[in-house]
Amino acid sequence: MTRGRWLLALLALAFAASWVVPGFMAEQHLPNPDLTMRLAPPSEMPPFGADDRGRPLLDYALQGAGVVGIPALVAGLLVALLGITGGLLATVGGGRIEGVVAAAGELVGALPRMMVVLVVALLVPRDARGLMPIALTWALLAAPGAMDEAAAVASRLGGARFVEALRAHGFSRSRILLYHVVGLNLRPVVVRQGAETMMQVVFLEIALSYLAIAERQGSFTHSDDTHSWASLLDLGYKVVLDLPSWHALGLGLGLIALVAVTAVTASAAARAR
Repeated sequence: MTRGRWLLALLALAFAASWVVPGFMAEQHLPNPDLTMRLAPPSEMPPFGADDRGRPLLDYALQGAGVVGIPALVAGLLVALLGITGGLLATVGGGRIEGVVAAAGELVGALPRMMVVLVVALLVPRDARGLMPIALTWALLAAPGAMDEAAAVASRLGGARFVEALRAHGFSRSRILLYHVVGLNLRPVVVRQGAETMMQVVFLEIALSYLAIAERQGSFTHSDDTHSWASLLDLGYKVVLDLPSWHALGLGLGLIALVAVTAVTASAAARAR
């Protein structure tokens, strides 16, 4: 990797850490209301201001990070690993194995993602609800696309003929598969697919939580004592009611943008030369 790519990779790690690590510092409950600080701007209650009951928006941001951080990363890593598996099978696997994998991928890929996710969310007991089961389900549904794309890249290399050609030049099998196939050729595909899945899981959680808030129902992705980033968007949306909640809307959109920038930066760092 060039110096520029290393810089992009470090930036992607820093961006990811900025919204994952704070989740471990989140309190289980929000502070007690202070109506004297109702909708206080950041200048009066730094760093992000207060909600409509005088509670710091910082706690909303921390709790939301705790909801999405680890599940999103796990989902992204799972898609990346399955993508690598698909590429390696196309390189060293036989035609029968590739056929089975392709058939399974078509079957899973044909399933309606949102319907499957909602079914999984409903099956999870209410006292055990969290984002992880939904994130893993989304990752498994997204994996066939990553595996197909990685397999296509491996096939363009020549598959088993590529491995045998490099073996003839004295390279070990492990070096060929891990460095030449995965490191040099599959890396752009699997990193991009994993980063996109990570971002999709965050957006999915916000969408589900926002719907739950709008319908005044319990969330599928976190306990009733915890608040998602969707709460910031819901509070910020109340600017249409002439409430001074622009700071909440800005914080919610800023956190979403941070996740998107993380995915874009990671994909750019891993892109092919």
